[in-house]
Amino acid sequence: MNQKSPIHVEVFGASQIEHGAMEQIYDAAKLPVSLAAALMPDAHQGYGLPIGGVLATDNAVIPYGVGVDIGCRVALSIYEMPHHELFKNPQFFRKLLLDNTLFGAGRGFKGKDKSDHPVLENNLFKELPLLRKLKDRAWSQLGTSGGGNHFAEFGVFTLTDTDPRLNLEKGEYLALLTHSGSRGLGANIANHFTKVAKSKSQLDRRITNLSYLSLDSEDGQTYWNSMELAGDYASACHQIIHEKIHQTLGSQLLAKVENHHNFAWKEIWKGQEVIVHRKGATPASEGTLGFIPGSMVDPGFLVRGKGIESGLNSAAHGAGRQMSRRQAFKNYNKKDLNHIASKHEISLIGAGIDEIPMAYKNIHQVMRAQEELIEVLGQFDPKVVRMADDGSRED
Repeated sequence: MNQKSPIHVEVFGASQIEHGAMEQIYDAAKLPVSLAAALMPDAHQGYGLPIGGVLATDNAVIPYGVGVDIGCRVALSIYEMPHHELFKNPQFFRKLLLDNTLFGAGRGFKGKDKSDHPVLENNLFKELPLLRKLKDRAWSQLGTSGGGNHFAEFGVFTLTDTDPRLNLEKGEYLALLTHSGSRGLGANIANHFTKVAKSKSQLDRRITNLSYLSLDSEDGQTYWNSMELAGDYASACHQIIHEKIHQTLGSQLLAKVENHHNFAWKEIWKGQEVIVHRKGATPASEGTLGFIPGSMVDPGFLVRGKGIESGLNSAAHGAGRQMSRRQAFKNYNKKDLNHIASKHEISLIGAGIDEIPMAYKNIHQVMRAQEELIEVLGQFDPKVVRMADDGSRED
């Protein structure tokens, strides 16, 4: 199929972005359904859209433009307990994470350890054969986290600018930060509907991962509803993790911020409804609160969106990789990982070598490259970090 002339792509932090990611977003900009595109400073090459890619389309959804880990998100809980308790008794916080989280590709709870949540009562689990087959697995994995860059960590949150929705004074707080998504449920939805889209596509083989579905079609609507369910499921996973830890911690919850990426939204752009795909990008419409994590040793930031139209009301979703997982395994070992954690006084549980901080871009450079898009309200410094230890990933 002949592609149209590409639309303009707004790129933030171009000097930090690899050629492969640039090529992918420009390919996406040539799609017949594409209306606007932007690339965030944490961008790197992915499948379909690059991670850090944002694409607005006309009444069409790209399953691989959303990504495999549908609805992946971060959640920040801020507590009344003094933050210096982290330094007094780090073993207590290690045990909290060990007892109340479960990590790794394919991992799930069994028997009485499984959690219930209203998300499992969604009628799609009964109506759609694909989801009906996935429900037992979804139940098992509810409240768990995948491999790769997913984490649960305690740290010190420093609020430097106020927002009435937080109802907090400036200062330092104990906080819990988690990052995970829709596990096997989202992955199976993504892969199934990508195959459906490809079967109907006339795109060149080189860009077949950008195959899309019209929202006027039955397949497009079914994917959309399944995507929204996977997003709700990912949120439920965070709710369960935070509630388990909150109950054991025994401290008042002062504020919570949660936002997702790897999703598609119906939004108004230049007066028309469009489908905005954010694959590894944080929603940043005017006034919207979000969180952008760094690495296991680097800070993350609470941000408030400025609603910049050229950036499609988006921002980065993290530091972004500057080294592939294969390169990280080749260049570093477990001793290097332990050394960097110790150097930064991080109490580390698990983590694959592919998650070593040197595999990521400098988070401060990434944040500087998007000052036009967001304003920083606070900083989270990790202290006790748990990740999967097998180098597995699902996003």
